[in-house]
Amino acid sequence: MKKIHCFHLGISFLLFLSVIFLFSGFKEIGEKESPEQETVQYSCVEVPDTMMFCGLPIDLTRYDRRERMDRELMAFAYMHSTSLQIIKRANRYFPIVAPILKEYGVPEDFIYLMVIESNVNPLARSYAGAAGLWQFMPATAKDFGLEVNSHVDERYDVEKSTRAACKYLKQAYARFGNWETVAASYNAGQGRIARQQDRQYEENALDLYLVEETARYVYRILAAKIMLSDPEKFGFRLRASDLYPPVPYHTVKVTESISDLPRFAKSQGTSFSLLRSMNPWLRDFSLPNHGKKEYVIRIPDKVEMHYNPRVIIPYDRNWVVE
Repeated sequence: MKKIHCFHLGISFLLFLSVIFLFSGFKEIGEKESPEQETVQYSCVEVPDTMMFCGLPIDLTRYDRRERMDRELMAFAYMHSTSLQIIKRANRYFPIVAPILKEYGVPEDFIYLMVIESNVNPLARSYAGAAGLWQFMPATAKDFGLEVNSHVDERYDVEKSTRAACKYLKQAYARFGNWETVAASYNAGQGRIARQQDRQYEENALDLYLVEETARYVYRILAAKIMLSDPEKFGFRLRASDLYPPVPYHTVKVTESISDLPRFAKSQGTSFSLLRSMNPWLRDFSLPNHGKKEYVIRIPDKVEMHYNPRVIIPYDRNWVVE
């Protein structure tokens, strides 16, 4: 009888503990549901009703526009490594590209076109043969003043290719008179966009029926702008030290042929690998120059080229959470 009595006491005690735990659990659940104590994190970045592009608003409430925009926002949110690399590289190249756009009178929002063309990778090359930050094809690059051959390919020169892109964009704007259509023409070509405008009786590229790649193109630019305006909204939390800083360098001007670029690099106190990294437009081990053209070669500063997280300054404070 004594054992049975102890057994019942044990059961009663366990039931008592269970009730206490149950009520404490309800309290925790109530606390989690309180909007004052927790902010709900949704899986999708919210599509804005409208957004500015090149100084003018774009209405995104129409179902087709909203769903296209939603697709591109999800792409940036969930292709994590690519999106993070875009932000990191942008810190190095935006300070070079943005002033050139301004110099040519091209809206700064076209920096996001460069983002989706190359993921801000100056070495980017497509299967079709487009190359550089702005992904010029060889023929188009030559049309806009870039040198392209087996020894020199200025599509990989950040400043020169940006100037060439500005010339293209200004030419397209003179033809279309609207920047969304200019952006679409960068992907599809001016002739193809013009033919579709005539065939469909529409002026703005956002109202045209186009092949999927071009139909997505402007929305990808808009999504890149949203992501780079507020990376934390996409779940990306970076420190200033995570960003890639500009690499200090000095320049050497040459007007003669260089038969051995690795030897030239050594004479400048650097390696051929670093010389190519700083001058990706150099495409071989030599630089023929029979026309006495002046080339400006960047030489990395030996002392200041080492990583120092304490001196990295974000191009945009919204890129970091510190």
